[in-house]
Amino acid sequence: MLKKYSILLLAVLSLIFIASRSFADIIVISADGVVNPVMSEFISKSIDYAAENNSELVVIKLDTPGGLDTSMRVIVKKIISSEVPVAVFVSPSGARAASAGVFITMSAHIASMSPGTNIGAAHPVSVGSKMDKDMAEKVVNDSAAYIRSIAEKKNRNSEWAEKAVRESVSITAKEALKLNVIDLVSKDTAALLEAVDGRTVKTALGERTITTKGVNVLHREMGMRYRILDIISDPNIAYILMLLGFYGLFFEFTNPGAIFPGVIGAISLILAFYSFQTLPVNYAGLMLILLAIVLFILEIKVTSYGILSIGGLISMFIGSLMLFESPLPFFTLSLKVILPGVILTTLFFTLTVFLVIKAYKRKPVTGSEGLIGMEGTTKTDIFKDGQVSVHGEIWSAWSDEPIGAGEKIVVESMEHLKFKVKKLTR
Repeated sequence: MLKKYSILLLAVLSLIFIASRSFADIIVISADGVVNPVMSEFISKSIDYAAENNSELVVIKLDTPGGLDTSMRVIVKKIISSEVPVAVFVSPSGARAASAGVFITMSAHIASMSPGTNIGAAHPVSVGSKMDKDMAEKVVNDSAAYIRSIAEKKNRNSEWAEKAVRESVSITAKEALKLNVIDLVSKDTAALLEAVDGRTVKTALGERTITTKGVNVLHREMGMRYRILDIISDPNIAYILMLLGFYGLFFEFTNPGAIFPGVIGAISLILAFYSFQTLPVNYAGLMLILLAIVLFILEIKVTSYGILSIGGLISMFIGSLMLFESPLPFFTLSLKVILPGVILTTLFFTLTVFLVIKAYKRKPVTGSEGLIGMEGTTKTDIFKDGQVSVHGEIWSAWSDEPIGAGEKIVVESMEHLKFKVKKLTR
């Protein structure tokens, strides 16, 4: 009896497994922009999700100018080790798979491009400090060997792949198909899915036949977390966050207890530091910006007749130009951001200096200092001792000259709650 129920249970589980296989989803994601840690995490998590849900296929719609080598390698390793077939689709028309995008495309189980797209120009460049000739040669050789091994594993044109690294060659979708760089040219996702139906590919678990006909297509978008992290990874946003952080903390230190500026400043700086770990930060440029902030603050404390402010302005501008050092345009700061940032920072600290000086020169209106110079009337005769009425209050007073009762006086100084006064003369 037990054996009979065991067989029945296995049959039911087999039917459930077959049903789940037949209704597996096709996961479609978009990887648009610079290859960075955010993109690598999103693609990796999407492939994991597809494996957990036994999906038929993962389609990565790719459009990238390139990016970080470390992030690209994470994506490539994830695709190669995937249990679920992965198709990289350079789309839509006008998109490109440049630099790191070439490695990602060639690592896919199925590589496809839309008409009007291009692939290539994978020569490695330094996104941080400049490399000497020997180091640059080592990096190129390493990248060439890496992409050649990927191409050979996927039975694609390894000679062209190496040229893309060494000579930065780039080709169209039609040329890529002819040279066996990709497998298909598809006008859209629907055409790609139709073309790969029934195709057998080799995954980490062995050969697998892809079924796309009648399978649900699930478009998986970047969540809010990924979108925010992707936005702040932009060098221009990182720069603005850094400045906001400095402004907020400066406000908090000069006006203790304001709280809101300090909180905003701290959050902005932390987000800026997160961005810096994904960007080619030149620490000399960062130090110049910090020096500029120090010079602006010193202008408040030291009378330099504007010399410190001018030094801060120059330091801020040069530091901003140097902050991100890279030949890649998507890792550099725009002058449209630098100039307003420098001007606003200068105006901010100049206004602060002006208000401090104005407050310093303003006559006190409270305390003993606020009473000096005020006018009043003698209540008694005054010489060495007497009383006066000032600001509606009766005060003890004395004078260097005799003053009769009822006469107008002015307060000269105050010592131990006793005024020194003199006769008011108009």
